Amino acid sequence: MRFSVGLPGLTRYPPTVDHSWAERMTASDFQRVARAADDLGYHALVVPEHIVMPAELAATMGARWPHALTVMAFVAGATTRLAVNSSVIVLPYHNPIVLAKAIATLDVLSGGRVMLAVGIGHAEREFRALGVPFHRRGRMADEFLEAMTVLWTADEPSYHGTFVDFDEVLFEPKPLQRPHPRIWVGGNSAAALRRAARFGQGWMPWLVTPEQLPARLAALRSLPELAGKEHDFDVVMPPLPIRVDEADHRPLDGAPVRRPASAQAVVDAIGALAELGVTWTSIPYPGPPPRSVDDFLEQLAWGAATVMPQFPDT
Repeated sequence: MRFSVGLPGLTRYPPTVDHSWAERMTASDFQRVARAADDLGYHALVVPEHIVMPAELAATMGARWPHALTVMAFVAGATTRLAVNSSVIVLPYHNPIVLAKAIATLDVLSGGRVMLAVGIGHAEREFRALGVPFHRRGRMADEFLEAMTVLWTADEPSYHGTFVDFDEVLFEPKPLQRPHPRIWVGGNSAAALRRAARFGQGWMPWLVTPEQLPARLAALRSLPELAGKEHDFDVVMPPLPIRVDEADHRPLDGAPVRRPASAQAVVDAIGALAELGVTWTSIPYPGPPPRSVDDFLEQLAWGAATVMPQFPDT
């Protein structure tokens, strides 16, 4: 099992916790958190992204979201071993040639510590503001992933598609990781599963419970596109899934996030995920949410000392 952590203060997602304390974080605080996660042995720092937030979703999703690649570069420069992961970015929002260049450059500068987690998005007004066709986003994502892989791997890259078209060009630097940085694909639809199997090295279910996971994994593993890479394919899921409406992120069933009752409950939940085939997760704290940077760092240290030794990285 591998463990990721988020960077507080950049995203203030109302359904999770009270982020008011993080509004006071400074540049040095962000560096402290990243370096602490690095020193404590966490495997990756994950960075979500939205470019603009539709006004009708601001109450349930919050308006403050970072630009993922900017944060990833900042974190990579402040750390030495921690992977940086865009978990997740909406792929159709980004020019794939420019994004491939940014990822490859950062991978070289970070010593091969970049991961790319992508989704196709759901906020139609955000697509409209960016001039991206909402109803073609799935086909765009497939082309973008295919074209980016060509740029990263081919000596003389060439690609001719509906949304991406290039030839007689060179693309350097290539990523340090070969053949390219690890790609995770998020989503629950049949198309998302096919996209993960075809282009990715991991799948991130969204709003799937542990009870629902076996059936979804069976569907994923039945896909012919996954053949040959089952043993190097990640499944990424938190031990306590968030409970919100898929369309507008409205909290369901009262509190959208249940806090674990004890340290043993955390270990048991992660152990149950491991038995189902989950390879990456996070560590929820069995106590009150943080109220300061120091609280957050103490909870990171608790997870590293109490939970991570129970699940050696294999």
